[in-house]
Amino acid sequence: MKNSIKQILLFVFIFFISCSSPIKEKSDFNFFSEQFADLKILRYQVPGFDELNLDQKKLVYYLSQAGLSGRDIMYDQNYRHNISIRNTMEKIYTDYNGDKSSDDWKKFETYLKRIWFSNGIHHHYSNDKFEPGFSIAFLEKLLNESNVELNKEAFEVIFNDEDSKKVNLDASKGLIKGSAVNFYGPDLTTEDVDFYYSEIKKVPNPKKPISLGLNSKLIKENGKLVEKVWKLGGMYNKEIKNIIYWLSKASEVAENEKQKEGFELLIKYYETGDLSIWDQYNVAWVETVKGDVDYINGFIEVYNDPKGYRGSYESVVQIKDFEMSKKMDALSENAQWFEDNSPIMEKHKKNNVVGISYNTVNVASEAGDASPSTPIGINLPNANWIRVEHGSKSISLGNILYAYGNAGSSGRLNEFAFSQKEIDLEIKHGENAGSLHTALHEVIGHASGKINEGVGTTKETLKSYASALEEARADLVGLYYIPDNKLEEIGISPSAEEMGIASYDGYIRNGLITQLIRIKLGDDIEESHMRNRQLISLWAYEQGLKDNIIEKVKKNNKTFYVINDYKKLRELFGVLLKEIQRIKSEGDFEAGKNLIENYGVKVDQELHKEVLERNSKFTSAPYSGFINPELVLVKDEDGNVIDVKIQQPISFAFQMLSYSEKY
Repeated sequence: MKNSIKQILLFVFIFFISCSSPIKEKSDFNFFSEQFADLKILRYQVPGFDELNLDQKKLVYYLSQAGLSGRDIMYDQNYRHNISIRNTMEKIYTDYNGDKSSDDWKKFETYLKRIWFSNGIHHHYSNDKFEPGFSIAFLEKLLNESNVELNKEAFEVIFNDEDSKKVNLDASKGLIKGSAVNFYGPDLTTEDVDFYYSEIKKVPNPKKPISLGLNSKLIKENGKLVEKVWKLGGMYNKEIKNIIYWLSKASEVAENEKQKEGFELLIKYYETGDLSIWDQYNVAWVETVKGDVDYINGFIEVYNDPKGYRGSYESVVQIKDFEMSKKMDALSENAQWFEDNSPIMEKHKKNNVVGISYNTVNVASEAGDASPSTPIGINLPNANWIRVEHGSKSISLGNILYAYGNAGSSGRLNEFAFSQKEIDLEIKHGENAGSLHTALHEVIGHASGKINEGVGTTKETLKSYASALEEARADLVGLYYIPDNKLEEIGISPSAEEMGIASYDGYIRNGLITQLIRIKLGDDIEESHMRNRQLISLWAYEQGLKDNIIEKVKKNNKTFYVINDYKKLRELFGVLLKEIQRIKSEGDFEAGKNLIENYGVKVDQELHKEVLERNSKFTSAPYSGFINPELVLVKDEDGNVIDVKIQQPISFAFQMLSYSEKY
């Protein structure tokens, strides 16, 4: 589960973050690379890499190669025509010898860069298909003069209204039929998917259910529904063969036997596609707590599946940041206290919160669903029974947060914050409050609560609303505890009161106002994390009207939401947390649906128009992503690897083209 912009990059980090950080690097490093459309490309450093020994550096390199080897899987998962469109556009980009100064060419170049950023032709956040900006005639001209072909259906879909939404969560349009994501055959319906999984009468161990559908595509073959598994010899055979090769190399330089066991199980899973082996791997992975290098690799997050079964491919390779991680150990060590003092029902609390580990890490490489748009925090594994019995790992991506904080300010804080006091507190505590909320969200939030005996998994009970409700639950845990004096007591908050105020101001401001700059006027909210934030903020506003807890204020013809009673707002957050935990624990679909549909989907159109107008004066793009540093092997005269060096690529386009050539 991710706290990501994709997957939920907290809005505050992009626009409002201050520049203080524990990471010490050269002050002349240029974090900003370029900007186009609504996207900003940044760079990040990898503190601590040079302190690793040679085998550890090799390990990082091999894991990065394993991750990048699956890059094209993400393109194909996102949409069936993505790879052919991308390859054609790249061929034009490199081979076309005509005028490259025209407006049409610049629009073509932007279109290609947007494809690279989003791993396909649909926006990484809104899920809407890109409008090309150039004409059919211009693309035909480029194809002819570059001597490149593009199949008729792929050509037409660039310009028509077909497959306009990658992930559609509006049930009236058909969750499957209305979604372009390539997890299902184009002739399948929601009813087909429901029927297929209803026919699976049992799993090997109902108390330890496997993640059905996680690594397969469901299609109709000779009139029957069948799963095409992503494994060696199955779908994505070429990519998975290369992933296995590099994981085998990584296994040779594993830091310890437990880590090596994890590599061997992951390889076996890729070879067989057996989901029970995936669970065995996750147990070994979560129990691997020693070592300086860790990684995420596989088909993991299900946000891109409107039915919540299929996992998007992703890879993150990271190095432990020891200094910051020590400061967060106190949070993990007190996990049971947070569970015991939660406002949720006693019967929904865990009696023994086990194995939560939280580390701040520095990313060395990302691929698939994690790149170029990256999470800032991750909590895995997702299987609830593993989390209950074996625990979970939570990480905060420290160097990514630092890069956001040093990529330049947008000035939006002054526009959308109501008062100078609000601005001052954001500057003083914004970064720390955001980091702490992320930690509480991942470590305590996702690990808290339990599902009642006999109630199915949330994807079965809460269906398309499961992701938004789970993120709301984790956010509410963070919001409930961030003003608690316990955080001062254990030494991870400088001021519970001020951190709470800054966090509440920023959350309500974002949930009701600033996140609206991410969607088009007239659109509903589709993305699960945006739904979660509006749900919490709007519900709290409406529930607090009687006591004027949050007040809607007009100043200079501009709308603001001002918190008048932070203590009562915390109580409201506790009430909503209790209800959403009940919904999850009991599998109450109707109650979950009502919360999302009534508070998380519809947008105040008058307010939305105002927000877009207020935002129009800012040139800084609302979304950010990253170029990966390049890991380069250094060899002696005999071809032996004697070191691994990090260098920054020339440009975003250079890296994307080199990735397409290599992987």
